[in-house]
Amino acid sequence: MRGVDDDDIHAGILSAKLKRLADWNAARRRAAQRYDEMLAGAPGLTLPATLPGNLHVWHLYVVRVPRRDEVLKRLAAAGIGAGVHYPVPIHQQGAYRHRRHRAGDFPVAERVAGELLSLPIFAEITPAQQERTVAVLMQALS
Repeated sequence: MRGVDDDDIHAGILSAKLKRLADWNAARRRAAQRYDEMLAGAPGLTLPATLPGNLHVWHLYVVRVPRRDEVLKRLAAAGIGAGVHYPVPIHQQGAYRHRRHRAGDFPVAERVAGELLSLPIFAEITPAQQERTVAVLMQALS
């Protein structure tokens, strides 16, 4: 007879969480829609897009901003947990070192990597939290 191990515990937790996954995904979609509406037309800001026929789950809500590091500092100073999830373009990742790409080989990817900023998004985020995030972001962009 075998005892309960960590895999069994993890499987039980994940099984319970899977029942709520569709609701969490729908909640993040609503949150992304709110960001889309609040940030539409913001100067200097590029919003994420979902291609027609696709359904995004919004694990991250990543925008492009000028002066990303400055904007990130302003958000952090206001207690807003924004982040940078992809600071290094793919061609400069260690796994691609064997390809011997140099800085400047993919200038668009390198420029964009310095502009990407992940805004807070999670299933339980409230409209008020998003409004505050947007207000501080807009101040930082002006």
